[in-house]
Amino acid sequence: MDSLPADHLAKSVQFTPRLHYDVYQAIEPGNPELSLAGKVVMVTGASRGIGSRGIVPSLAKAGASGIILAATNAEKLKAVESSVQEINSSSQTLIVASDVSKEESVVNLFNVAVEVFGRVDVLVHNAGVMGELSNIHEADPEAWWRSFEVNTFGTFLVCKHFLKIQPASKGPGTIVFITSAAGWQSNPLMSGYSGGKLAAQKLLGDIAAGYPNVNTFSVEPGLVETDMLSPAFKKFNLSSPGLVGGTVVWLISDQAKFLSGRAISANWDVEDLADKREEIMKEDLLTIAMRGKFGAQHFQ
Repeated sequence: MDSLPADHLAKSVQFTPRLHYDVYQAIEPGNPELSLAGKVVMVTGASRGIGSRGIVPSLAKAGASGIILAATNAEKLKAVESSVQEINSSSQTLIVASDVSKEESVVNLFNVAVEVFGRVDVLVHNAGVMGELSNIHEADPEAWWRSFEVNTFGTFLVCKHFLKIQPASKGPGTIVFITSAAGWQSNPLMSGYSGGKLAAQKLLGDIAAGYPNVNTFSVEPGLVETDMLSPAFKKFNLSSPGLVGGTVVWLISDQAKFLSGRAISANWDVEDLADKREEIMKEDLLTIAMRGKFGAQHFQ
C-alpha cells in the first residue's frame, strides 16, 4: 500500500468528474438554499469525530431549529452543545445519553426528543464502531458480532423508532446514514465491520421502498482523521469533517430527493451527481443489488 498515490482510494470509487476533500460552494451550510430553519434534527454518535467536528457544526450553520445530540458519553456532549451555541445561538439543543444497540435506550431517546420538540424531522445516524482488524479465521466471535450489534442492529433500532413517530412530523422525514466504503468492497481484515455497514445500508434502501414519506440516504465519508482511522490510511488524501457535514446538509435539502434509497461518497461533487440524475434513475445506480441478466427469456 506504500506505493499507492495519495488519491488512490478516492479515485478507486470515483463516480463524478470532480472530487472534493473539503467544503465547497454547493454544500456550504450557510447557503440560504440549504437552510434547515424549522427542522429538528437528531444526530447519533454526536460526541466525537465526524459527528462533533463535522455534522453537528454544519447543522448549526445551516440554521437547524433543534439539534438533538445523542451518544453514550453525555459529558462529551456538553462541549459539543457549547460549540453549537457559539455557531448559532438560535439553535435549541438537547443532550440525551443513549446506546443505539439497546432498544430501551433508543425508546428513551425518542421519547425525550418528542417531549421537548414535539417531533424529529431528520435522523442523522452516525453512531458506529470499527471493531478489531483480523483475519476471519482468527477473529474473536464476540468482537466480530459487536460490529453487527451497533452498526446493523443499532441502525435498525433508531430507524424503527424514527419511523414510528413520523405521523407527528410536519413533512417528509429524512434519514441520513453514515456508511463506509468498506461495505462496498471485500476486505477480509474487516469482515465484521464491512458486513455490518452493508446490511445497514440495505436497510436504508428497504425503508425508501416501503415508506414513501421518508427519504433515506447513505453517505460514505471518505477518509477523515478520527480515532477510528487506521494509521495505515493516513498517507492518503484526508477529507475534512466539514465536507461530510456539508454533504449531510445538502442531502437533507430538496435538491437530493432523487438519491433517496441510494448511497454516495462525500468526495463526489453534488452538482455532478445532479447532472447524472437521469442516468442514475434509468440504470438504478448507487443501490445494492446482485447484477446479472436474469429471467427465462434469456434462454429462449
